[in-house]
Amino acid sequence: MIRSILVSAVIAALSVVPVTQLCEGFLPENNLKIPIGSLDDKGLTQPQFNAVIDQAEKLYGPVIAARGGKLVVKRLWDNNTVNASAQRQGANYVVNMYGGLARHETITQDGFALVICHEIGHHIGGAPKYGGGNDWASNEGQSDYFANLKCLRRMFSASGATSFSRPKGDDPGPVPACEKAFTSEADRALCVRGSVAGMSVTSLFRALRSETVIPRYDTPDQNAVSRTADGHPATQCRLDTYYSGSICSRGVDDALSETDPNAGTCSAASNHQLGLRPRCWYKPAEAPVEPAFASRRAPASPAILKDLQNTALWQGL
Repeated sequence: MIRSILVSAVIAALSVVPVTQLCEGFLPENNLKIPIGSLDDKGLTQPQFNAVIDQAEKLYGPVIAARGGKLVVKRLWDNNTVNASAQRQGANYVVNMYGGLARHETITQDGFALVICHEIGHHIGGAPKYGGGNDWASNEGQSDYFANLKCLRRMFSASGATSFSRPKGDDPGPVPACEKAFTSEADRALCVRGSVAGMSVTSLFRALRSETVIPRYDTPDQNAVSRTADGHPATQCRLDTYYSGSICSRGVDDALSETDPNAGTCSAASNHQLGLRPRCWYKPAEAPVEPAFASRRAPASPAILKDLQNTALWQGL
């Protein structure tokens, strides 16, 4: 009798321990470490690291609370790991942000904002999702798409992000498509800024993979998958995804769906021409009639180019 009671007590205790479910890191598994103060410590300072996380918590804590969860961002500044990850622990939506990644020379605050947006995207980025034990998580490509389509627009529109460090705005690559996709100067500026943030982290992917080919906005990955891939897309493909999220004209508040990948996104099913998920990782359920990054080379107007030459807009800290 006593033994039965003890066994029941152990089972009851185990049943209330949150189950940890971990999806893949932001980067493929790697052995790169960047300690504080090392020769490779060329990225963010700790105050800059914290400022980005503060912004994400302020904006997405309430969003996740409305879903019945709690956003828990672990500020692992002293950890030398060059990566980031997401976990689900019961009602806790956990995001692990490592100092090693923030210290990499390619990472700006805008790029770091994209990384935390990607990890939040695993939790609330909608379909398509991983299968199996990680079916709570949006897959890698969708988390990338969510980062620029929804999250960075919120982050960069908030007053706290005006002083984030970011690459100079002297690359006209994303300007023509951003000009075509949006009519307001504010939306165009957000589109360009999000696209350039994508280039920041894409440079990190290239460095980690020791790749010699430099990704570009106007050289989209020409591969087309036969089924949606859940894992990390290739370097150019990830840049294409960030770019697509930036030029998609769907609103930040257009709701995503846990099951319908067309909800709140740009797709052929919703008659969009720009901002569709790249075929290099995504296989749409509908017939594959999407044009590939239409009108990327369209001429930019003097007005938007003049706006992007404003040094106060791009220099940051």
